[in-house]
Amino acid sequence: MAIDLTTQYLPYVDEMFTTESKKSLLTNNDFSWDGAHTVKVYRISTANMNDYGRAGPTGPNWSRYGAIEALDAPTQAMTLRKDRSFTFAIDRLDEDETKRQLQAATALARQLREVVVPEVDQHVYAEMCTNAGQTPAAVALTPANIYDTIVDGNKLLDDAEVPEVGRVLLVTPDTYLLMKKSPDIIMETDVAQEMRLRGVVALLDGLTVVRVPASPC
Repeated sequence: MAIDLTTQYLPYVDEMFTTESKKSLLTNNDFSWDGAHTVKVYRISTANMNDYGRAGPTGPNWSRYGAIEALDAPTQAMTLRKDRSFTFAIDRLDEDETKRQLQAATALARQLREVVVPEVDQHVYAEMCTNAGQTPAAVALTPANIYDTIVDGNKLLDDAEVPEVGRVLLVTPDTYLLMKKSPDIIMETDVAQEMRLRGVVALLDGLTVVRVPASPC
């Protein structure tokens, strides 16, 4: 006697694990390219310092404060270099015959979460690394040298007069594991819940330590 076994479909979707974007701690939202392909900002020059001339105008200077200089105001152009897109179709029959598990809103959220956000983060991090300006020679990180590597990088920021507030150290899980194994590193892990939700896992030498998946790096 043949028995046809029952197949049952449940109203659940096997979702992929994803990580929220952490790039908001490293970037800003000051600029918008809506309606434009290029955005330009001014870069204003400064004037040279002079020795104050108490005796008054002498030589080519007609002022006690030195020769008057004209400030330069060139522009820096920031042009979009990547135009990405995606498309998919869901009709009423697809929605009805999957017990409404295939819907436009949830499918769009899944596309953003699993595809768009990782690609955008990867591009942003790659652009930061490529245009960092200071790129040290590649070394194999170990628990013995990782602390000196981080401190040396922080020193470069000090020399460049980068503001001390807002510095972020982006690390992969492997690098974070090396930091935890280092005998020289004592991280402050008492991080506010709000910052922890944004990806901050610790503070070290004035740096906000943010752990990101290995794939974006």
